[in-house]
Amino acid sequence: MKFTSVLAAGTAAVLALGLTACGSSDGGGGGGGGGGDDAVTITVLPKNLGNPYFEASTAGAEEAAEELGAAVEEVGPDAASPDAQVPFINTAAQQGVSALVVSANDPTAIGDALEEARSAGTKVVTFDSDTEPQFRDLFVNQASPEGIADKQLELVADQIGGEGEIAILSASANATNQNAWIALMEEKLASDYPDIELVETVYGDDDDQTSFDKTAALLQSHPDLKGIVSPTTVGIAAAARYVSTSEYKGKVAVTGLGTPNQMREYVEDGTVEAFALWNPTDLGYLATQAAAALAAGDITGEEGDTFTAGRLGEFTVGADGEVLLGEPYVFDESNIADFDF
Repeated sequence: MKFTSVLAAGTAAVLALGLTACGSSDGGGGGGGGGGDDAVTITVLPKNLGNPYFEASTAGAEEAAEELGAAVEEVGPDAASPDAQVPFINTAAQQGVSALVVSANDPTAIGDALEEARSAGTKVVTFDSDTEPQFRDLFVNQASPEGIADKQLELVADQIGGEGEIAILSASANATNQNAWIALMEEKLASDYPDIELVETVYGDDDDQTSFDKTAALLQSHPDLKGIVSPTTVGIAAAARYVSTSEYKGKVAVTGLGTPNQMREYVEDGTVEAFALWNPTDLGYLATQAAAALAAGDITGEEGDTFTAGRLGEFTVGADGEVLLGEPYVFDESNIADFDF
């Protein structure tokens, strides 16, 4: 399976679905929708609503649910905080949904709620950001942590000429995926990039204005800064927006993880040279296919289990219940016009 072909397929799906976060694909609620008593019902719980990245992943979930004849409903908090996710988990469990598909705001804070949901018979699939393994049945990972960390460092190193000061603008301080990538980037910087110095890591809490303000503060605090790496779609767009109208445009590189629609204007105006991501539509699609396979009893989440995920083909469950989507994809001026998500 070539990632570029998967990406193109996912883009077509997003075009068809309109990239909007919706309710149940068939109009039904979490526990009672679908085509009868045996219908699979899936609740999708992103870190927060109103985030274009998760709107794309929900579009993929809805695509998969339609193919499977399942009912899917997106719920979630307005702000990305662990405590805010707990009531939605509890409600889904009370409704008796077949499966929860969750992007965790914290690896442990929602663990008790997820355990209660699993005790009630609800399968739990994490995607994008994992919990501790004991709290879920599967983790659908967008790419390996090492691959994501390596790609971001490759991008910033290339864009700043392999030397100088950089900073990281992350999401929340407790975000599992962000922290894993940052730890790996710190290790890799020490071993492979001796001439690049990470001077500060700050947190924009996946909020546009907070991330914008943190970018301004970084540039004021570190006058010799040469690059900002933001491993979050909200953060990279906010950083690019600030730099695009500032004296730092063309002097400070902005890269990380973003979506083409968010970043297109900044690539086209020269603020951003290149950035990376996987296809969030495919991620939501795969997570929903995996959740349905669990709910149907086709897999248990054990290492070595295999299942077919529609247009993406066959996947095998790895160690610790992990299913891997693919490798990061780099967007730049040469290809960004080809994508719409």
